[in-house]
Amino acid sequence: MKRTKFVKLLKKYRHAWVFGYILIYLPWFLLLERLVSTTSPYHVIYSRIDDVIPFNEYFIVPYLLWFVFIAAVFLYFFFTDVPGFYRLALMMFSGMTIFLIISTLYPNGLHLRPAVFIRENGFMDMVRSLYKTDTPTNVFPSIHVFNSLTACIAIYFNTNLRKHNIIRWSAYILGALIILATMFLKQHSVVDVTGAVIMTYTLYLFIYAPEKKPVKKPARQPV
Repeated sequence: MKRTKFVKLLKKYRHAWVFGYILIYLPWFLLLERLVSTTSPYHVIYSRIDDVIPFNEYFIVPYLLWFVFIAAVFLYFFFTDVPGFYRLALMMFSGMTIFLIISTLYPNGLHLRPAVFIRENGFMDMVRSLYKTDTPTNVFPSIHVFNSLTACIAIYFNTNLRKHNIIRWSAYILGALIILATMFLKQHSVVDVTGAVIMTYTLYLFIYAPEKKPVKKPARQPV
């Protein structure tokens, strides 16, 4: 009996194989983190607009909520919408692979982080911890931004979630705050964000946009 239930679960959730992508992404990303460091040559990403955007430690909250947001969206589609799950994974993992290729061929990083913190509070301590664990390299295009936009697109196209405006708009607002957080925490340049938006739109045209095209009705034949 137990074996039968186990086999049924395997068949029902056989699309879990998609998560095997982490075995490609994680080693590649960690290797890049070792090869591209603040002590090795890399291309500095910068825009004058970055200087206008002030540092704000309170954005650490939506920035960290990104991890929960992406995990929640993936799990929702995994358990409720298999075709949507495959499409979400296709777009997200395609973009993440493009990011890895760009980082490999074009090592890049930032010089935007504040040298001195002008305030002391718990949020600032969280930012310090973030800076210690996350190097300011391999930043273009921003994966935080790309994944957030992709998750919002997937939510928009989900038929069931269209019935729940509170959930949808909460996700959209959180996605917007995450994008702003990347710049207000000086984790990303406006250039990184722009690159992520362009990559999202380009992949969207191939993966999601075709669904919106109206089906042409056959012309009526004269009787």
